[in-house]
Amino acid sequence: MPATPATTAFDEPTTPKVDFGEPTTPYAAYAGIDTLHTLLQPRSKEPAETSFIVATQVMELLFGLIRHEWTRAQQALRADDLREAGAALRRGLDAQDVLVRSWDLLATMTPVEFGAFRPVLGEASGFQSYMYLHLEFLLGNKNERLLALYAGHPHVHAELTRTLESPSLYEDAVAVLQRRGLDTSDPVAAWTAVYADPAAHELQALGELLLDVAERVTRWRQRHLAAVKRCMGAKPGTGGSSGLSWLRHAAETDVFPDLWAVRNVL
Repeated sequence: MPATPATTAFDEPTTPKVDFGEPTTPYAAYAGIDTLHTLLQPRSKEPAETSFIVATQVMELLFGLIRHEWTRAQQALRADDLREAGAALRRGLDAQDVLVRSWDLLATMTPVEFGAFRPVLGEASGFQSYMYLHLEFLLGNKNERLLALYAGHPHVHAELTRTLESPSLYEDAVAVLQRRGLDTSDPVAAWTAVYADPAAHELQALGELLLDVAERVTRWRQRHLAAVKRCMGAKPGTGGSSGLSWLRHAAETDVFPDLWAVRNVL
């Protein structure tokens, strides 16, 4: 008589637990889901405003995640731990990819749809995002004047000031090159020496990861430009910015220009 096969947990579907004796589920409690969904509060009757708010909130969460990973990468670079720095930058790349794709939520918004709820925005503008400003400061695009936006928010102002006054992600990477014995008085020459050295695998990988970061920042800026151009044209931005011209300048500005310049030398 053949032996009866041992049963496994996968033989039959199990019924998930549905009674936790709590007012909410562990899932909702862990991720703050109840609070999260209360934050979606359109101010107009235009259906497209809901997509606009969701896209904005998703981007803000991703800004925070990217800041987290870039900060961890900086800490690792300062400790000369290129393995951990690389891991953090790669995790950040995944978040950047999602960030770029998040523009898909707004890509087809028409001028009529945007115009229907634009008045309820008042002077609100993505330009005022302090989490995004952290990213710009980390990239080395530092403008002390922008701190005035947060003069009434002491905690945010203090955090941004620390980011402004600390080395950028790129400066921490160049410091690694210096500690490895390279002359960084001319960063382009230093990176050129790295790429020309067959043995400098770790540093070459770092340079390529930084370029991956740079490319994704540019892609995000380009998608931002395209989305604004499509839904509102060249009209001034809600926060008083010059709108399209400011976004176009940002999209055309290289991130980590030294690393791009190396391509002209090799």
